[in-house]
Amino acid sequence: MNAPVAVTPEVVKDHGLNEAEYARIIELLGRTPTIVELGIFSVMWSEHCSYKSTRVHLKKLPTSAPWVIQGPGENAGIIDVGDGDVCVFKMESHNHPSFIEPFQGAATGVGGIMRDVFTMGARPVASLDSLRFGAPDHPKTRHLVSGVVAGIGSYGNCMGVPTIGGETNFHSSYNGNILVNAMCVGLAKADKIFYSAAKGAGNPVVYVGSKTGRDGIHGATMASAEFNEDSEEKRPTVQVGDPFTEKLLLEACLELMATDAIIAIQDMGAAGLTSSSSEMADKGGAGIEIDLDKVPQRETNLTAYEMMLSESQERMLAVLKPGREAEAERIFKKWELDFSIIGYTTDTHRMVVHHKGEIVADMPVTALSDAAPIYERPYVKRKPATGTPKFDPAKPAMESLLRLLSSPDLSSKRWVWEQYDYTVMADSVVRPGGDAGVVRVHGTNKGLACTTDVTPRYAKADPFEGAKQAVAEAYRNITAVGGTPMAVTDCLNFSNPEKPEAMGEIVAGIEGLGEACRALSFPIVSGNCSLYNETQGEGILPTPCIGGVGLLKDVNRMATVAFKRDGDALILIGETKGHLGQSIYIREVEGKETGAAPKVDLALEKKNGDFVRGLIETGRTDTVHDIADGGLLVAVAEMAMAGEIGATLRVNFEADKFIPFLFGEDQARYILAVPADQADAIIAEAKAAGVAATHLGFTGTVSASGAPALDGVGLPAVTVAALKATHEGWLPAYMKG
Repeated sequence: MNAPVAVTPEVVKDHGLNEAEYARIIELLGRTPTIVELGIFSVMWSEHCSYKSTRVHLKKLPTSAPWVIQGPGENAGIIDVGDGDVCVFKMESHNHPSFIEPFQGAATGVGGIMRDVFTMGARPVASLDSLRFGAPDHPKTRHLVSGVVAGIGSYGNCMGVPTIGGETNFHSSYNGNILVNAMCVGLAKADKIFYSAAKGAGNPVVYVGSKTGRDGIHGATMASAEFNEDSEEKRPTVQVGDPFTEKLLLEACLELMATDAIIAIQDMGAAGLTSSSSEMADKGGAGIEIDLDKVPQRETNLTAYEMMLSESQERMLAVLKPGREAEAERIFKKWELDFSIIGYTTDTHRMVVHHKGEIVADMPVTALSDAAPIYERPYVKRKPATGTPKFDPAKPAMESLLRLLSSPDLSSKRWVWEQYDYTVMADSVVRPGGDAGVVRVHGTNKGLACTTDVTPRYAKADPFEGAKQAVAEAYRNITAVGGTPMAVTDCLNFSNPEKPEAMGEIVAGIEGLGEACRALSFPIVSGNCSLYNETQGEGILPTPCIGGVGLLKDVNRMATVAFKRDGDALILIGETKGHLGQSIYIREVEGKETGAAPKVDLALEKKNGDFVRGLIETGRTDTVHDIADGGLLVAVAEMAMAGEIGATLRVNFEADKFIPFLFGEDQARYILAVPADQADAIIAEAKAAGVAATHLGFTGTVSASGAPALDGVGLPAVTVAALKATHEGWLPAYMKG
């Protein structure tokens, strides 16, 4: 790039721009773009940055509520959690980079989402992730799992932020395109929130953090195209992270934020200096003029093109009040970070870039934002899968349970989360592995309940219901620990939007999210779209991942999944019809992925959830688990294993309903353990409230040898130790090869 590059049709195509888009660029500029301008347009108009295929549909999502302070459009969303405290959170994808270079791809995904949070003035207090890998027997899967988990652990642990939850699943649709979705949750004071709008003219624009190199150039463009056989060659587009530098950057930024020197601040994320500078000017209704000769550089002879498009990590751009430059510089120098005044805001509404005495880019700021293309792509909504799958009613239920507990999706993920520091900062209230992670709001009894959820097999069978279910499951997981669900962030992972059926999945998925979030008063305050998750024409399962956040009034009344006492009564909340369509049981035991996805009754989700939450908040139960993948028997087994206490199910089954009752995945259900002398009263209260409730059995069962065991009518006893051995054995054995 050191020699001048002519902008030819081939160069335009290489930048991911079509003929109509290039013609529009010429129209906006009134001339042919320079190569630097072409590069800037290519990243800012990429799917990853502009959402050109989804913007028209995303506008339909509910984003406001009395407790929402900041919805989509900023670095992260913000909700009010009372007492002058606010929660700042967001989830984003780092899918393509993590497939190409799993350690750095995952690590920089964590680093990027943390910067999105602390650039708002919040200290990150929790991380979560949602990981999707290919089939376990695929030759790349083990390598990718190892690298991604190591990358997440390395970055999060070095930053001193606990990783409190997440999910890890496997499916062949992700063989060539894994998903790495990272979520960060932070806390700030309501009067110390920082935004990215660079208002005013003549204000200094300062670059802080690490030096700029050649890593990550065209990362945003790479993330906006499907993979092919040459994808491994894209390794240079993957950024390289340094969590130790980011820790310094976090502390320096928060120290500067304690002053009143900042007008605006923005993370240099996707598209690096280009996106941060242009977006800050656009949001502030200003212009911006920068001199690339002032940019700290770690490599020699960097071109203007490379500096504008580099996605080198651990960098921020800030606009300061005039006269405060020396004060800010002292702070960043103290933390041994680069600090440079690289330009000023203007009133021209233009982005002007200088390099070596020449103007290499001069364009209207709105050309990169408002004028970015918006496509209403044609779409076809396919008919949802229907029917009830056939099954063998004679298969022994306990053998099937053991098979499910050792399956890749339902097996214990302890091997994953034990590589993460989940107790650092000393505010984690529960270890990973439950329904939701919980962190204390420091110095108070309040807690934040956080979860990531989606069931892609449901979304494939019925994108609308599958998206609704993702929201409903996040709602249940927060409720199950005693939290009031408040807001969500989303990470919409889909395949190629230029294919009408894939675009139909996107549209139906967004509509499902919208319906569920409205019905549950669970607005979407931030998020990310990741499209073109497709390799050699094969798309992933639609995966609209939801990151939910809720508030616990008192963490001392939090519920967990573990049985805690012998002799507690088990109560099933919600109606069990035995829905086996698209269930884990049908897939793992019968070897089929068939049937209709379960229907989600949102009114029922709210009613049942409100009832369960009320019992937790009043101290009448401390043991709750939502029923999800694998159904009722898997949920009971998970509760028994967590508490190392057995249980007996006292329910009589009709022979043909035995398997569906135990393994069906009907929604809006929970299992509670309550003192036996309160069971009848709670069941009566539930029925008075229109909530289905059934006395399911008791805790405290032991085997003939005296060991805790799980049994029931028609179920042979199996020890909890045997359940744990099979449940916790699969992943460590798999990773050992």
